[in-house]
Amino acid sequence: MSFRKVVRQSKFRHVFGQPVKNDQCYEDIRVSRVTWDSTFCAVNPKFLAVIVEASGGGAFLVLPLSKTGRIDKAYPTVCGHTGPVLDIDWCPHNDEVIASGSEDCTVMVWQIPENGLTSPLTEPVVVLEGHTKRVGIIAWHPTARNVLLSAGCDNVVLIWNVGTAEELFRLDSLHPDLIYNVSWNRNGSLFCSACKDKSVRVIDPRRGTLMAEREKAHEGARPMRAIFLADGKVFTTGFSRMSERQLALWDPGSPLLQQASSSSKPPGPSPFCFCTVTSRAP
Repeated sequence: MSFRKVVRQSKFRHVFGQPVKNDQCYEDIRVSRVTWDSTFCAVNPKFLAVIVEASGGGAFLVLPLSKTGRIDKAYPTVCGHTGPVLDIDWCPHNDEVIASGSEDCTVMVWQIPENGLTSPLTEPVVVLEGHTKRVGIIAWHPTARNVLLSAGCDNVVLIWNVGTAEELFRLDSLHPDLIYNVSWNRNGSLFCSACKDKSVRVIDPRRGTLMAEREKAHEGARPMRAIFLADGKVFTTGFSRMSERQLALWDPGSPLLQQASSSSKPPGPSPFCFCTVTSRAP
């Protein structure tokens, strides 16, 4: 048998990336080292925001996309939180509005000047207070203006009206453990969540009901994440019991769901897995 028949050919076999030049990168940014599973950055068509190390509270940089190269350590920051900032998210309806969640249990919404910061920004447009523990997840509603989701270590999901600083919905009984992440679907009628109890849930926030749930979506103890795709399916990443990386695709509306549910539980929605890809983690 020839070597050519044993090795599967791939058009990506010899593909490699070309690093950009230093003057096209953002350098010398002191990214936050807080122990939280977050991207620590957010971008929109005008600005890049990065959570940074700060003394005496929490802060994040807001840089115009054109301001590449080495960033001065004295560059002004958004610094109104009294605890480290854990998550940030740009408003999809206004490129100059950003929300932040912090260890100080608050959510703050900020108005960034049109041309960027020239001095430290310490006064938020609105402060949202409703969580009893640190707020680690922020997500703007994709279609409704002034609607913001926050989730904290108190296992509570809050939906806010930012314009009036009022709670629209409080979901405090759907997650028995720490929430890893939350993702809206395209029209904002549902969101999915990944939880420390190893379950992935699809939730209708208006009715406060659980539309679908997959227990032990990934059986590993390490954190997992879930996002809604454009076609309504849910894509998850996680780990197996043997610490192998896993990718999975789920359909919350599959007619085969009841066949996949346990006979010891009442019949109901429980997502059917289309495929799972597993690879060995280092």
